[in-house]
Amino acid sequence: MKLAQLALHLNAELRGDPALEVSSVAAIESAQPGQISFISNPRYAKHAATTRASALIVEPDFPDTPIATLRIKNTHHAYALALELLHTLPSYPPGIHPTAVIAPSAKIGARAHIGAYAVIGEDVTIGDDAVILPHVVIYPGARIGHHLLAHAHAVIRERCELGDHVILQNGVILGADGFGFARLQSPGPAGLWHKVPQAGSTSLGNHVEVQANATIDRGSVGVTRVDSGAKIDNLVQIGHGSIVGENSLLCAQTGLAGSTIVGKNVILAGQVGTGGHLTIGDGVIATGQSGISHDIPPGKMVSGTLAIDNKQWLRSLAIFNRLPEIIRELRAKVEPR
Repeated sequence: MKLAQLALHLNAELRGDPALEVSSVAAIESAQPGQISFISNPRYAKHAATTRASALIVEPDFPDTPIATLRIKNTHHAYALALELLHTLPSYPPGIHPTAVIAPSAKIGARAHIGAYAVIGEDVTIGDDAVILPHVVIYPGARIGHHLLAHAHAVIRERCELGDHVILQNGVILGADGFGFARLQSPGPAGLWHKVPQAGSTSLGNHVEVQANATIDRGSVGVTRVDSGAKIDNLVQIGHGSIVGENSLLCAQTGLAGSTIVGKNVILAGQVGTGGHLTIGDGVIATGQSGISHDIPPGKMVSGTLAIDNKQWLRSLAIFNRLPEIIRELRAKVEPR
């Protein structure tokens, strides 16, 4: 594709030869002639002088370089669009593999691709243009919108509800039983745990993507809900009765205890953990490995966690919150007047 065509598609400013051809996208360190790369992080700017790429996607105020540049404010989004244009993604023609098992009462929309050994249970409804790859299992009573893409070994449990354009990567489990157990009391074998039936469901909105081996439990009596536009990374655990707001990101190994409410446009970085029955406000950012034990107001950025004796932690926290005041008092005592 000529750079002029790519710039037009990206709505980017082109500086360089408009007739230059690029055929693929590559990392800036390994790119070769005929490829285009991008710089969105300033730490990679130094590679602009040594890269062999034919062109770079950069921000509008990036310094001039001998290499052709496509200048646009949102370089990361432009990179994604360039990948879509220059790289061929897998396509799945309509058809049902002879080994797929589909209940007679299931209703499947037009142009579905259903792969080998997929299982679709009774009273399932699936919209048009679904792609269901090998060994996907959909339990009875699930309701699924248009343009589902379910990769191999994804599981959608009974009565789950999914909107349109949902993507489930390999090994996703939607609607497994929540972690609910009640301790037995006397008379009887005290100390044992009795399973609390998980009678609720799991609901995903439109344009939700859940990545590999993530799990979203069903509610015990209500619904565990992930709203439209949210993205759930690998190995994330969403406990029963939780709500994840629109366009929020839950990064790898994040864990939400039951009945956590996450607002809109929240980012929980890798290995963030939350206590149950708390609310994280809209626009909150929690940095990696943060432990959230209380409600977080909208717009805050939070960090940190440390597991120590609880009473010691409470005393330490009280002192920590007074550190600025304590420092001022110490300075007043030791600094000359």
